[in-house]
Amino acid sequence: MASIAKPDIVPGSQAELLYQAQLRKERSFRMHVGISWGVLFLILVFLFSGQVIELGAFQYETIQLDTEFMSEKITFIAQGLGQTLLISVLSILLATVLALLAALGRLSKIPPIYAISTFYVSLIRGTPLYLQIFFFFLALPQLGIILSGIVAGVLALGLNYGAYMSETFRAGLSSVSKGQREAAMALGMTPGQTMRRVVLPQALRFAIPPMGNDFISMTKDSALVSATGFVHELMWRATKVGRAEFNNLEALIMAAMFYWTLTLILTYFQGKLEARLSKGDR
Repeated sequence: MASIAKPDIVPGSQAELLYQAQLRKERSFRMHVGISWGVLFLILVFLFSGQVIELGAFQYETIQLDTEFMSEKITFIAQGLGQTLLISVLSILLATVLALLAALGRLSKIPPIYAISTFYVSLIRGTPLYLQIFFFFLALPQLGIILSGIVAGVLALGLNYGAYMSETFRAGLSSVSKGQREAAMALGMTPGQTMRRVVLPQALRFAIPPMGNDFISMTKDSALVSATGFVHELMWRATKVGRAEFNNLEALIMAAMFYWTLTLILTYFQGKLEARLSKGDR
């Protein structure tokens, strides 16, 4: 539920009363959502508490976790957070550059440039991310190009998300009206200046909120890089200790909690950023 912007109203007026009623409704909604989240989380915790429920002849035992294993290995798994975030940040930076170039290419009137950008988008979107990671890590060495697991993962994630994000950038660039471009040219701006000073700032403002969603998704997809076996991020560490001590359930639950917490934190900041950007629309 979006926040309600406070309009310019006279204190004590009918508009003020309606605004206060809307605020109370919004606070009530958020409170009930928070309570519901709390109840659902407690139910989830109970399902993994190892408790036994007896109702007459009916008996049900919840899942028992090895809490000793979890307390011993949580630090080891948490050490993968740094690499997970490093891969995600580097990948989103690469993806942003590639998406912008691909979007500009798709809007170009020059056939070779348009062809290159559309070919890149079609090829990357037409093959799985998992395949792309292994292509950079396993196939390129046959050509004498040897990449580390992190570099291969960043390249694959950046290329993959760049192809998908190019549509967001293309829409952002197209959203700038032709009249603004013509006005910039009338002021004596060159096409390059028009793009830098008029079109790109507005397009980026349009594209930043979806980029937040892509970054959150990329943080989770970075787990695929663990398949190379040489990138010691969250997923790699969780599967390593889980298989070694036959506690895969506990290890994967800890990894899931780390990813979930990261997602909640990033979603919170994304909401703040979107609220700040939306102020200019009021």
